[in-house]
Amino acid sequence: MTWLEGTVIENRHWSEALFSLRVTGPRLSFQAGQFVRIALDIGAERIARPFSFVNPPDDPVLEFYGIVVPEGPLSPRLERLCAGDRLYVASNPAGFLVLSEVPQAQTLWLVSTGTGIAPYLSILRTEAPWQRFRNVVLVHAVRFSRELVYQDLIGKIQNPGFKYVTFVSREPHPGSLAGRIPAAMRDGRLEAAAGVALSAATSHVMLCGNPQMLKDAAAALAQRGMRKHRRRAPGHITVESFW
Repeated sequence: MTWLEGTVIENRHWSEALFSLRVTGPRLSFQAGQFVRIALDIGAERIARPFSFVNPPDDPVLEFYGIVVPEGPLSPRLERLCAGDRLYVASNPAGFLVLSEVPQAQTLWLVSTGTGIAPYLSILRTEAPWQRFRNVVLVHAVRFSRELVYQDLIGKIQNPGFKYVTFVSREPHPGSLAGRIPAAMRDGRLEAAAGVALSAATSHVMLCGNPQMLKDAAAALAQRGMRKHRRRAPGHITVESFW
């Protein structure tokens, strides 16, 4: 493992538990949607965890979106970093939640919970989704409305084929659906909110988020005749989980 040193230029706090780090220094080659391990030296040990890139590949400033795990060894320390502090970034980005692995479809569904939105923000800031798909639907489910992050970035997307659907589960929020994504896939509320059909004939669905959502959403999609995509057996569902 080769570690590169980066310098924090901004730590944006979205809430008491959510933060985004912007980092300069290392220049990495990666595809939008991939992740990399970032680390700090804690005592005599270098502690690392995977974080998806929020920035597109052509942006020299790296950006990572994270949540504080209170008992975790790394995230509480990352959340406290200030401009000028140093951290380490691994030299080997990885992951298959990338459009180069996705077959052709009319509609691309980017479905996420919590910090799982991060890789999609990178993808949406490249040309590929707009060149390849008639419709692009970004779905983000959170507990509270204050966790609907990056509204400034999302609001700048003006493509007529872009749809943005949000879920807020623990409080009423105007314009957002209630409940969980898999249930809304089953009862048709997700399609109605997006104004786009969710079907094996027209759609490819990328899933990123908590493991229960991934499992339940894949099951709901299977009921619609959709199956996981593999290189040797093309399908309709691409899943990323590094929890």
